[in-house]
Amino acid sequence: MRLLLIVVGLFALATGLLWIGQGTGYVMWPSSSFMLRQTAWAWYGVALTIGALLILTYAARGR
Repeated sequence: MRLLLIVVGLFALATGLLWIGQGTGYVMWPSSSFMLRQTAWAWYGVALTIGALLILTYAARGR
C-alpha cells in the first residue's frame, strides 16, 4: 500500500507541476494544448500539487 501511495503521489506531483507550468505559460508543450496560459489550470495544478505532497507525506510516515 505504501508503494502505491508513493507512485500515485509522484505521478500527481509531476502532473500538478506540469499544469502549473502550462497554466502560467512557462511550459508551452504540447503547443495545441487548451491549458496554455489559462490561469485556472495553474490553480488546479497548485491544488493537485498540495494533494500530492499530502499523499507523499502520509506515505513517508508509514501509517
